[in-house]
Amino acid sequence: MTQAASQALNILRDGSLFQWYIIPLFALTVYVYAVEVERQNWSLVFAGLAFWGMDWFNEIWNGLVFHFTQYAPVWGAPGKTAFLILIGLNIEICFMFAIAGITFAKMLPADQRMKILGLPNRLFFALTGSVFCVFVEILLNLVGALTWDYSWWSAGAPWLIFLIGYLPFFLVSFWVFDMDSLRRKITAVGVIYAVDSICLVLFAVVLKWI
Repeated sequence: MTQAASQALNILRDGSLFQWYIIPLFALTVYVYAVEVERQNWSLVFAGLAFWGMDWFNEIWNGLVFHFTQYAPVWGAPGKTAFLILIGLNIEICFMFAIAGITFAKMLPADQRMKILGLPNRLFFALTGSVFCVFVEILLNLVGALTWDYSWWSAGAPWLIFLIGYLPFFLVSFWVFDMDSLRRKITAVGVIYAVDSICLVLFAVVLKWI
């Protein structure tokens, strides 16, 4: 087991780490969604939830990688935190991803057919958003807040971080954003969270693998 993985494992779901700044972060997250609900911007609400749900799925399989290898997760978050939910997901990251989807979806042009640099605008923003997120992750890795222990998932080989770590978040979020009915949005997001919930109950609560 790597040193970083061991450090993360030692603080996993340790309630004694609680800090009061979690409360304003939670309030901010609720406020962001409340504003969009008040305005009935359902496309933004469900785009944000889809983005967040996709991150939960990634965090679950990342925890499973550590369980089966007993070496290291693909990414870890062993640094200072008020609560480490999963081995690569702390409460601060969780709240950030909860509102990130809304933030990025607000940038989408109203015209789905408009092209930017010859690309469909949804694909353009998915690609550039993913590149931006990978850049931020590299900075976090440089300061030791986010750890990588595999050569194929690193600053020197960022391709999988881009293709698996972020691009699906954006593509699914924007896909939900553009759905033509509220029922379809609810169904799509419901499926994402149903899968996440089943996996969390099975792997975290029942089997205690993550």
